[in-house]
Amino acid sequence: MSTTGTGIAGVDIFGKGLTFPEGPVACDDGSVLVVEMFGERITRINPDGSTSVVAEVPGGPNGLAECADGSLIVCNNGGSFTAIDLGGLILPGPFDPARHTGGRIERVNPKTGQIARLYDSCDGHPLRGPNDLVLDGKGGFYFTDHGIRHERSGDRTSIYYAKLDGSMIKEVVFPVEAPNGIGLSPDGTKLYYAETHAARVWVRDIVQPGEVTPVTPFDTHHLLWASPTLVYLDSLAVDGDGNVCVATIAPAGGGVTVISPEGKVVRFVASGDVMTTNICFGGPDLRTAYITRSGVGDVVATQWASPGLALHR
Repeated sequence: MSTTGTGIAGVDIFGKGLTFPEGPVACDDGSVLVVEMFGERITRINPDGSTSVVAEVPGGPNGLAECADGSLIVCNNGGSFTAIDLGGLILPGPFDPARHTGGRIERVNPKTGQIARLYDSCDGHPLRGPNDLVLDGKGGFYFTDHGIRHERSGDRTSIYYAKLDGSMIKEVVFPVEAPNGIGLSPDGTKLYYAETHAARVWVRDIVQPGEVTPVTPFDTHHLLWASPTLVYLDSLAVDGDGNVCVATIAPAGGGVTVISPEGKVVRFVASGDVMTTNICFGGPDLRTAYITRSGVGDVVATQWASPGLALHR
């Protein structure tokens, strides 16, 4: 691990020089894979801080997961944002129709860089801006479609479930307002997802793969947490205690908000970057948290209070 400091005690830079890193995946060899959304590639960060390109992924690679066979599943938003450079701080800017190539789910062979498109629509509705995903260990995965906001219009989008082999995709929750991070409880019975602009985290009971218990419009028990202050919620990970750890974009300083299964804020871990976008767990005991600081273009590592949840592959 790099010993370069961030100015925050216990938070060290693991890899830097990245172009809006997202979707971190901790690998068994100690490296971390990320997508670079504005770099349009998948990059490996080695334990010594060096980097190498795994694959060029045109569009807007936004979320990443590793399968048991080593292949990678990518949520590609198709280039639904343009980069805004504020002098060392990169932000996702307005939608540009001229550069959007369509949202899609892709499988990438990390050995060859070959890309195969798995899905770009569901029941005749095109995917707009796939954002994040979580594998369920049963041959499928849930993913969010963040959608597109352009001038005076904005998408109402969905949570989807799809098979890893490309054979089936279905809508699980609709409508959702700009869904982003998504994860599963340790026992796999609950689905968590975050809405970015509303700054809410929702929980739904899973009946079977790709199906959740329906709710009524005035049923609030599935609202896990809503921020009382002005923040935006990005991607998330669940730790071994069942806490939902949500990357939080905040004008006063970004970080990770840790929310208990009961919907209480356990703690907030500052990262030092307004655009804190994602988190994953790695290391031999899963106590190392890798956090993407997309605005400043790096990934930081810090020791976590409890072990992370081992992800399905």
